[in-house]
Amino acid sequence: MPRPLTYHRPPFWRRPQLRAWLLQALLLAAVLGGIAYLFDNALANLARQGIASGFGFWNERAGFGIDVSLIAYDASSSYGRAFLVGLLNTLLLSALGIVFATLLGFVIGVARLSSNWLIRQWAAVYIETIRNVPLLLQIFFWYFAVLRPLPQPREAIELFGLAFLSNRGLVVPRPLLEPGFGWLLAALAAGLIGCLLLRGLLRRRAPGLRRWPWMLALLLGPAALVLLITGLPLGWELPEFQRFNFRGGLTLTPEFVALLVALATYTAAFIAEIVRAGIQSVGRGQREAAYSLGLPPALTLRKVILPQAMRVIVPPLTNQYLNLTKNSSLAAAIAYPDLVSVFAGTVLNQTGQAVEVIGVTMAVYLTISLAIAAAMNLYNRRVALVER
Repeated sequence: MPRPLTYHRPPFWRRPQLRAWLLQALLLAAVLGGIAYLFDNALANLARQGIASGFGFWNERAGFGIDVSLIAYDASSSYGRAFLVGLLNTLLLSALGIVFATLLGFVIGVARLSSNWLIRQWAAVYIETIRNVPLLLQIFFWYFAVLRPLPQPREAIELFGLAFLSNRGLVVPRPLLEPGFGWLLAALAAGLIGCLLLRGLLRRRAPGLRRWPWMLALLLGPAALVLLITGLPLGWELPEFQRFNFRGGLTLTPEFVALLVALATYTAAFIAEIVRAGIQSVGRGQREAAYSLGLPPALTLRKVILPQAMRVIVPPLTNQYLNLTKNSSLAAAIAYPDLVSVFAGTVLNQTGQAVEVIGVTMAVYLTISLAIAAAMNLYNRRVALVER
């Protein structure tokens, strides 16, 4: 009678899983040790040259002004506040650039597949031209060739009597928030939450019902009630020319406009190709089936093609968002006060503490990129095809 097979468990020091964990731990320790050595060596070299280290400079007086600031700032503010101003300017530029690049990229990507020969060729020329010209040259083009030659403020181009365009930028009316504006925001938030709840309820109880009229009424109803009670809690400060420049209103500087236009148009060319590839990845049978059901082309694209194409579009779209955020650091080329220009430029030159300043700047860009990637990965999981 053959002897039964028995399994002898190897000692724990010979298990493959344990060896893998030990090798990873040794590699991590080596990497951390190398970083600690380089950091300690940098501090020793700085101390040898008499250069201060640490973040004691953070609360010191900056002593320089910043033209574009979303928060209160003057020359008496601290370096920490200057860092916050640069960070907010970078976030504003990146967020608006992502929005405009996405909208423009989707329009051009769809136009690239149009049945109209002229529209299709126009989209192809735009893509091939914009994406093959360096971004820095495009920034210089919009700033030096388009915006700087505009007339002086005294001869500014008037737009409907409300806005004025000159070489100092675009001046538009500034919104002034009244005390009841908070109630209006609360009403809109309550309406939005109600719409989300109603959408889920109607999807389960009445899947064939047209939901958008009810959701629109629920969204705007509370806000309309607040407006009837308090009136419009919003005023406007109109710009007015005084002596040499405009006073009042909200000014979009030429540096900001040039950067925003260049970043949006440049990134949109790459997004357009991503959208084109995503739409072409959907089988032709899907479009033909939609047409056979009587769906018009626009509704077919919105309800049938794009939802399936988004599974292909989202991963490379994330890379373009990350590239746009990092490319915003080119703002230093035309003196727009972003994080690199203010903190890694002026603050670094005044304090001389390169390790701390550059380290913080790199950490900020890393954090922003990881946050964008995490948000896009979350959305990618929602639109991904779930196999059953």
